[in-house]
Amino acid sequence: MAITTAITFHHLRPSNIVVATVHRWVARLENLCERIDRCEVHISQPHRSHRHGRAIEVHVVLGVPGGDIASSHVRHEDAYAAIADAFRCTRHQRIDAIAARRDFVKAPVSAEPPPQPRISLRS
Repeated sequence: MAITTAITFHHLRPSNIVVATVHRWVARLENLCERIDRCEVHISQPHRSHRHGRAIEVHVVLGVPGGDIASSHVRHEDAYAAIADAFRCTRHQRIDAIAARRDFVKAPVSAEPPPQPRISLRS
């Protein structure tokens, strides 16, 4: 099933290469889990700072059953590195959500100590 992908650019010209890169990352997420309904990617260049360069922000929102997974405020001067970091963060969040759903999460530590085995000595 193809994931519905919405890509928006803010204060930045749309680029076919950037769009192709986003679609490639979405395809990788689709291989991870087929229950993803939609993917929203917002690519923006908030302001042009002379001191820190022209950082690009990437926000990714995945629509999955039971809620949304979002990674935001991923900044980098290189658009491709920012996209890769945002999708890696989203991928890790999705893997953690899958593990929690399958109960692969460690059980919380209880306040009482575990019961000690009783040893009986017979002569």
